[in-house]
Amino acid sequence: MTSLADDTRWMDATDQAELVRSGQVKPSELVEAAIERIEALNPALNAVVVHWFDEARSTADDLPAGPFRGVPFLLKDLFAAYAGQPLSNGNRALKEAAIRSTVDTTLVSRFRAAGLATLGRTNSSEFGSLPTTEPLAWGPTRNPWNTDRSAGGSSGGSAAAVAAGMVPIAHASDGGGSIRIPSSSCGLVGLKPSQGRITMGPNRDESNLGVDLGVSRTVRDTAGLLDAVRGPGVGDTVIAAPPIRPYAQEVGADPGSLRIGVVTQHPLAQAENLTAAKNAGALLESLGHHVEDSFPSALIDPKFREFFAVMWGTNMAVNLARAAETLGRELTEDEVEPLNWALAASARQHSAVDYAQGLAMNGLFRRAVYQWWADGFDLLVTPTMAAPPPPIGTFAHDPANPIAPLMTAGKYVPFTPPFNTTGQPAISLPLHWTPDGLPIGVQFVAAYGREDLLLRVASQLEQAAPWASRRPPL
Repeated sequence: MTSLADDTRWMDATDQAELVRSGQVKPSELVEAAIERIEALNPALNAVVVHWFDEARSTADDLPAGPFRGVPFLLKDLFAAYAGQPLSNGNRALKEAAIRSTVDTTLVSRFRAAGLATLGRTNSSEFGSLPTTEPLAWGPTRNPWNTDRSAGGSSGGSAAAVAAGMVPIAHASDGGGSIRIPSSSCGLVGLKPSQGRITMGPNRDESNLGVDLGVSRTVRDTAGLLDAVRGPGVGDTVIAAPPIRPYAQEVGADPGSLRIGVVTQHPLAQAENLTAAKNAGALLESLGHHVEDSFPSALIDPKFREFFAVMWGTNMAVNLARAAETLGRELTEDEVEPLNWALAASARQHSAVDYAQGLAMNGLFRRAVYQWWADGFDLLVTPTMAAPPPPIGTFAHDPANPIAPLMTAGKYVPFTPPFNTTGQPAISLPLHWTPDGLPIGVQFVAAYGREDLLLRVASQLEQAAPWASRRPPL
């Protein structure tokens, strides 16, 4: 006889929500099943770093009647304030202070309204700065496919939890690839929405690099979650045009015959990752699309890394300033990881004119990249990462060379940051595995505002090359 924890472990959020809607199970039963899985699986992974089990149990059967009522869920420990609970952003000082948030972010309120049962927080790199999840505050999150490997980052805790079957869906955010990278590393679906598709209110700005959504195991869960939380909030100035119909209706819809460019060569990319992109291109061609070797030439402009670095460092300086406001005192050097301290210190040496020039370069880069789509392409296909998931410790901090982890990151993730800069939607799909069983994601990028097209193609590929039967050995 199997338990509900076993029966629902690999069931997606859409099916779990249907169990509740149809009266087959109560939300409290799904919550208890997920808690059982977390307690059994998390010690090997360190994916869930904060538990809200008692609160989840006490409120489960009173959840709102949203589309995901009763579905177990986890919230990333980065910038996602949840009223009455602390938020560490992966930082030791904030972790120790455990200051409780007084309000939800708008997105968290929408997660609640959707009926999701939040069981706790997942591990994140400190302030989301690295494509791995190994913060000094909480320790490393391990990959369910091979626990010696990174789960990616910065949403690695969420990705590991979903990949291991603790919960079917979890919150994730992406400022330079942090939804897509862990999705690639853990064999998941990870959509980075368009800039302005989901409000960043009340404390963050839609015009910056970061966006939020989640990671899942199925395209329909990702589409359903996007339907549940999309839309502007109070004071938004970047607002993506609303879809013509619910995103859930794009799942299974015919995308038509598309013109698609594929990146088949890159100086940093390993052969296995390029093979993943090439195979995806061949599959798309077999499905009736026109596929060719092509990509926006602006993506290889060496100036991109320079102005992206200015923005990345400035954002880190702002993160430390906001942490100081929360603590009521300045952070000290020993309370911040060496990389992030160095990034903030470097940013303070830049002038307002330097930052303004970076923003101007951002605009020029965005227009140059968009031109490729304006010239007639519908989708771009790239590897999500340049290499398979790296071993734990690859991004280790070196006080003598604090920027070293960021230099390493550049070698692993050249394909994701450009589309945080342009604001375009991009999705990573688990279409390839190495001979030794590590997932390799493939990234698909659409024109601004075209999540509908991404979801149609993702659904088409999910049917043509299903991945649901692939499960980690953990």
